[in-house]
Amino acid sequence: MPNSFIGRDMAVDLGTANTLVYVRGKGVLLDEPSVVALNDSTGEILAVGHEAKRMIGRTPDNIAAIRPLKDGVIADFEATEQMLRYFIQQVHRRRYFAKPRMVVCVPSGITAVEQRAVKEAGYQAGARRVYIVEEPMAAAIGAGLPVHEATGNMVVDVGGGTTEVAVISLGGIVTSLSVRTAGDDLDASIIAWMKKEYSLLLGERTAEEIKTTLGSAFPLPTEPEAEIRGRDMVSGLPRTVTVSSAEVRQAMEEPLADIVDAVRSTLDSTPPELAGDIMDRGIVLTGGGGLLRGLDERLRHETGMPVHVAEDPLTSVALGAGRCVEEFEALQQVLVSEPRRFG
Repeated sequence: MPNSFIGRDMAVDLGTANTLVYVRGKGVLLDEPSVVALNDSTGEILAVGHEAKRMIGRTPDNIAAIRPLKDGVIADFEATEQMLRYFIQQVHRRRYFAKPRMVVCVPSGITAVEQRAVKEAGYQAGARRVYIVEEPMAAAIGAGLPVHEATGNMVVDVGGGTTEVAVISLGGIVTSLSVRTAGDDLDASIIAWMKKEYSLLLGERTAEEIKTTLGSAFPLPTEPEAEIRGRDMVSGLPRTVTVSSAEVRQAMEEPLADIVDAVRSTLDSTPPELAGDIMDRGIVLTGGGGLLRGLDERLRHETGMPVHVAEDPLTSVALGAGRCVEEFEALQQVLVSEPRRFG
């Protein structure tokens, strides 16, 4: 019955790398890369999501494949709004009826101006009300942590643009740190390292593939190797080199150290009672970065705390925001309050 679908409330995890849309009563219906392909001369949108991501680094002059979010915040307002609108249309076929309430996730270190931009994009894309929830809070709820109890829960959410570290107790964030070092920086460090060591130029997508297939944050029992193709900076011709996962780990050392430091300094400013709870319960790792091999081992090694990877690290933020939509009244307190808009 399509009528029950009208104006369905939704939660949006507007990420630097991927955007997920959760629809009330339906679950996560959409998970696509946050990429928009535009025609530069006319400004019209050619593709969004998976289709646009395939175009990155492969476009002719008049087409630009852009990522409208940078470091977890909106870098290109119009493209973000268009992308959101497109994703909402994907979920709500009958566009003109739907005026959903929308919960959007934002990084915890976001400024008031950046927050306004997210809200505005939501309203422009056709939402009736826009509520905001902080990413680490959503990640903790999505990972199934008892956020409302009087015990400390620590969540480390390594996304594409930001790493969010937070200690949560009694339904609120006690200490948090949002650093703009995350998945994208790991990719960039691989590109820079290959340039320096092998004078080989790589594209963004190749670097991401290397990270997921070879990358690790902690020494592995067997270090696999792989052939990598790129463009030789000296001759300008395509060339292939063989790289081991130990080398890739070395390439990613700096951003990885930043992520570990963020976890350490958050632990450092955690009240002692809560630090004791975290010692017992451990740290929960979510976000796409949680899929990096050995990151849990690395954190365990450096902090001495037990570390668990969430069940489905990629969707935990969207699921947590989704829970806010499902149990709107019960979870109202975790949403960032705002003065009511009149009109």
